[in-house]
Amino acid sequence: EMDLKVKGKSGDTTVVINFGSIDSTTSATTDTAMNIEDAYVATSVAGVSVKAGQWDNGNNALRASTRNDGKIQFDKEFSGVKVTYGTEAEAKSVSKMMDYVKVAADISGVALSYKKVSAGEDISVSTTVGGVKASYLVLNRDPANTDRSVVEVSGSFSGIDVKVAQATADSGATIEGDTWMGDFEGATGAYDLTAGQDVTSISLKTQMAGNTVEFRNSRIDDVSNEDTSFNKFIVTRPLANGTTFEATYTDLDDKGSTTTDSSTLDLELAVKF
Repeated sequence: EMDLKVKGKSGDTTVVINFGSIDSTTSATTDTAMNIEDAYVATSVAGVSVKAGQWDNGNNALRASTRNDGKIQFDKEFSGVKVTYGTEAEAKSVSKMMDYVKVAADISGVALSYKKVSAGEDISVSTTVGGVKASYLVLNRDPANTDRSVVEVSGSFSGIDVKVAQATADSGATIEGDTWMGDFEGATGAYDLTAGQDVTSISLKTQMAGNTVEFRNSRIDDVSNEDTSFNKFIVTRPLANGTTFEATYTDLDDKGSTTTDSSTLDLELAVKF
């Protein structure tokens, strides 16, 4: 896998083009082409931030990111309240883009946002109290039994960073996010969930002998005969010249099958220049 990012800036205007490729070779195909993933212009017009082109709108714990061309976004802040109007696809599998309006503000240390989309609303609340951060995100949708929500609490205790989260989905909704809880982006992700499955995760991370060591556990349940759990051990070590080495061991236990249990070791070397 290789990514190449090109960025140019002149005054208030920025142009970004990101290329990506995956050397995926099977008995049938070989795919080594460089594809344009992001290509957009961001500027400011009369105090309004404008972004146009193609870009990834990012992941959260509930839905997969989407990348479409012809997108546009306008941002303007009014007395501490940020108002955004834009276009994006509702889900990764949906090609048609819809309009949305988002309002975000920080009130007495509590970050709030409300986003009106074509078939419902997104509500986000987060704050930090005594060094402990808590957040809540809900994606309410108009069709019956299609809501999703996630609660996350994190903090540092005696040199150990701790994160706990629970994502829940109604019987007609599927969790498709790609975060530290797991990669659930459908057919392209590591774990393809079904409607109604919930995810509960914990992460413990600390420093040992110059390495960052992390343990993650996620349990996927609430659908009969489809319970799954996996453990991840991740060791990251910085090397010379900005290079980073990462080793990830994953042990998967699928309660609904005797043939899909697995243990994998992934070694990655990230080079920055």
